[in-house]
Amino acid sequence: MGYLSQRDAFGRALQAYGGINQKVVVLDADTSSSTLSKFFADAFPERFFNVGIAEPCLVDVAVGMALAGLIPVINAFSALLSLRALEQIRTCIAYAGVNVKIAAGYAGLSDYKDGPTHHSIMDIGIMRMLPGMSVIVPGDELEIKAWVPVIIQHKGPVYFRLSRDGSPIVHESEPAVGIGKGFKLKSGNDVGMITAGMMTSRCLRAAQALMEEGITSTVIEMPSIKPLDTALILETARETGALVTVEEHSILGGLGSAIAELVTLHHPVPIERVGIQDVFARTGPDPDSLMDAFGLSVDDITKACKEVVRRKQG
Repeated sequence: MGYLSQRDAFGRALQAYGGINQKVVVLDADTSSSTLSKFFADAFPERFFNVGIAEPCLVDVAVGMALAGLIPVINAFSALLSLRALEQIRTCIAYAGVNVKIAAGYAGLSDYKDGPTHHSIMDIGIMRMLPGMSVIVPGDELEIKAWVPVIIQHKGPVYFRLSRDGSPIVHESEPAVGIGKGFKLKSGNDVGMITAGMMTSRCLRAAQALMEEGITSTVIEMPSIKPLDTALILETARETGALVTVEEHSILGGLGSAIAELVTLHHPVPIERVGIQDVFARTGPDPDSLMDAFGLSVDDITKACKEVVRRKQG
């Protein structure tokens, strides 16, 4: 479709940056052909380590390398990192404040073939609750390329959430990304949409559909889910008076919850949240079909925007 999958974009960007920073080491849980950390392995075999199908051990080995002064990037499926290896991530990385980067692949519903055990729809909520953990959800391949040096140079743990699938380009050129920074992709007065990751392009499509009905919208991409760009969010709340959050994640604990927590305290406005309801998603034929089936379609987004505008006016 003319764009790289997120895993492909990350694998290539990580390989490129590996030639610049010799302290970077990459570890994988025997999934390098899936996460595409194999690009780094092919280029720098002496700095690549396959720990095997043992995500908790993957974390602990990376922690040891970080304490020795290296910058480890661990790669595995996000569902397994955020659940199977959670205790090690909490205690050995977050609590200890160790400089490990977590590249969590196959996030959201993108591992559609493997079903609910491999869908990663709770990980943002889990990771944003860990003190000291930054949570980043990139929107397209240009953004991923920009993020790789930023997250590696950042001092402290980072959870970098990546889809198996490809996302349409939402930036005209490689953006100037930063932890704690969001992007205003479109401006309007009636409603503000705040989104991240694979849902960004769907929000832009929803904004176009709304415009055809006379409703103007601001679209904010918020790749930095922790820490948030609080100034941009509150500015959008003030300017539009109504917000819709959109995420490929459970409706509980993720981006929508983070926005609601902030806005409720500082500038309350009507909010609608588009996400996966409190259910396990089934296996499907492809990620797009699953997103449509579980409440993440463009139509679902436009309906939420119309509802929140009605609430604002009512």
